[in-house]
Amino acid sequence: MYPGLLAKTVTTVDEMSSSRAELGIGAAWYEREHRGLGVPFPPTSERFERLEEAIQICLQMWSDDNGPYHGRHYRLDETLCSPMPVSTPRPRILIGGSGERKTLRLVAQYADACNIFGGPDEVAHKIDVLRRHCAAVGRDPNEIEVTAMYRDLPADATLDSIIRGAEAFAKIGVSTVVTGAVGDDPGGWLESTFGPAMERLAAIEPAALD
Repeated sequence: MYPGLLAKTVTTVDEMSSSRAELGIGAAWYEREHRGLGVPFPPTSERFERLEEAIQICLQMWSDDNGPYHGRHYRLDETLCSPMPVSTPRPRILIGGSGERKTLRLVAQYADACNIFGGPDEVAHKIDVLRRHCAAVGRDPNEIEVTAMYRDLPADATLDSIIRGAEAFAKIGVSTVVTGAVGDDPGGWLESTFGPAMERLAAIEPAALD
């Protein structure tokens, strides 16, 4: 991965979409995909080091600082990004993952949003960890949008049970639930499962994180 090119790519998408681009990033986990595509898959500790440097580079390129960046894994002689993104002050950064020691620390330090995996009880615990990381860096946790995966539904899920599940996430501070298409007809599954629930889902108010 070349973080400078990543920042430029996101900037291009931001320009083309009239400021609707968002950088979703993580430390990677699926080694098979990396090997299949010929992409290096270094040890976990190095992947997290590279993740943090990549975020730092993107933030520097989206700022007024066009100077060099000298990290352990990446060295840029210039961090010039021209034209700059149209998003104000820059495209949002979402960090995916639930690791308590590294991932959520990076969320507290750098991210505008995060994506956490697990059921409401597990996510509630992760949010408590995120609160502690935010306190350590002097940041208001309510500045961070908490999203959670919501796709492991039982086969007999009903409209009301889907709403109850989303409400359980909202009560612990999750503002957005993220699902994924499954089955032989993924589009049809999404439409039939979540289509009737959209109006009620949109009306759910998440709890504050403080």
